[in-house]
Amino acid sequence: MPKIYCVEDDEGIRELVIYALENNGFQAEGFEEGTQFLAKVKESIPDLVILDIMLPGENGWKILEILKDDSKLKDIPVIMLTAKSAEYDKVRGLNMGADDYITKPFGVMELISRVRAVLRRTNPSTSISLLSLNGVEMDYDKRRVTKDGELINLTYKEFELLYYLLKNQDIVLSREALMNHIWGYDFEGETRTVDVHIANIRQKLGSKGEIIQTIRNVGYKAGSLS
Repeated sequence: MPKIYCVEDDEGIRELVIYALENNGFQAEGFEEGTQFLAKVKESIPDLVILDIMLPGENGWKILEILKDDSKLKDIPVIMLTAKSAEYDKVRGLNMGADDYITKPFGVMELISRVRAVLRRTNPSTSISLLSLNGVEMDYDKRRVTKDGELINLTYKEFELLYYLLKNQDIVLSREALMNHIWGYDFEGETRTVDVHIANIRQKLGSKGEIIQTIRNVGYKAGSLS
């Protein structure tokens, strides 16, 4: 699950960005100013940074410069987030190494789409083909699922849903995040659809269905049987 840091001093905007990211399958953490962020980023490198320009203390330009001057941090993708709309500011950010630029006010879906686009460009990921948990094994390339060696027949959506859960073992995924990832933004059904598919998968896995754990009021996670 990609990890994203958001550096934004406006608490309302910061919380909105974090909420949107987490509900679309990302790990997200927010920072009010640059000092906290720079300390954290040297401890744990994220997959992407959303960086506001107008910040208390070090502004976004300076933070971007610090990132790009550090050999360990320079490859982190950065999306600049600012109220400034002048073309000069956009060009400056891109010339300094930013990967994209979003002007406030912005739409949440636009933000998520741009995040995903930047991640695709900068971190092209290959699928993990083979996954296993407590006797349940998946071969993504062969579209094959077995339970203790017994072949299990899943529908396309059931297969994708189980694969996504296993790929993110021990990470709690909200129903909204699962819907967005498996069915896409345009799917107009309710989150009940996720519950129905989970129930079907559990039934087909029999005693191994318990590897899919319900997290009350949140969603689901795949984890080892106790």
